[in-house]
Amino acid sequence: MADEYVVVSIEQASDAKVLMISVAARMAGMHPQTLRQYDRMGLVQPGRAPGGGRRYSVRDVALLREVQRLSQDDGVNLAGIKRIIVLEQLADELQQRVAHLQAELDAAYRRMAELEALGGLPRRDLVPTTRASTALVVWRPRRSDPSA
Repeated sequence: MADEYVVVSIEQASDAKVLMISVAARMAGMHPQTLRQYDRMGLVQPGRAPGGGRRYSVRDVALLREVQRLSQDDGVNLAGIKRIIVLEQLADELQQRVAHLQAELDAAYRRMAELEALGGLPRRDLVPTTRASTALVVWRPRRSDPSA
């Protein structure tokens, strides 16, 4: 039986944790014990079946392949790989946050344009600052002695 290679990108892979360790190991081209070791090290976080067995997703398999590539092709040690994975996850989260904030900002600008078109906002400033105040504020300190 010829070895079959399946190309899976991490971005497009499924998150469903349905693959048993033997299947995930075969797909990643690794020994199941290697997957157990990577789980203990925190390089990959498989799900758990009701009986306690590890369950991997297609995304996990793609990540395992990336770990293998970094280790074998680029010579990165496992501690370095773990740091790379954490930083890539952080970068992905930050990119999603930036996209969300950009969408909120765009919506706010659209709303401001709508209000300006209706004449609901002054065109120069959001807060008028041209009014001069002639109010006088007098401050008297409180006396600490109640009988005075």
